[in-house]
Amino acid sequence: MKSMQAFSLTKEQEWNPKKHVEKILGEVEDGDYTVACWEPGQISPNHCHPHATEIYFCFSGGGKMRTPKETIDVVAGAFVVHPPGEVHEYINGPQRTLLFRVRYGSDMLSRHIEWRGHADFKQSAEDAEYYRNNPPADLSRTRKPSVRRAHVAHGEPMAWNFPQMLTV
Repeated sequence: MKSMQAFSLTKEQEWNPKKHVEKILGEVEDGDYTVACWEPGQISPNHCHPHATEIYFCFSGGGKMRTPKETIDVVAGAFVVHPPGEVHEYINGPQRTLLFRVRYGSDMLSRHIEWRGHADFKQSAEDAEYYRNNPPADLSRTRKPSVRRAHVAHGEPMAWNFPQMLTV
């Protein structure tokens, strides 16, 4: 039986000016938890996890999370939930950002479409085949979403539209 684990995100942070750093802190049951460190302007590959839910909590800094349907602001104190298979890309803002990520599901595998700003990126044959069989919506048609806030303390129901962004 595993025992409780505790971490300090500020002590676990690691930075790299060439690529964001994802440091897996541990694994539990069908998932893992990670600290992700982003320098200003860094962009993630546009990808999905076909068999895993991915949750990001913004500890400090912020940027934008883009899906085929919408682009939202990610700010300190907010979190975003991506259901399995949702294509997404994180674009960091003008300051360093520290995100805490939790993934859970039967497989953490990522499928990549593109990686803006990285001319040397080449999509794998397996990823190309995956997206031929599972085409995402048109990524160029993003819209500004209406962000719903959770008012749990006041007894109001939460809207569970994915990706959801709840400000704490």
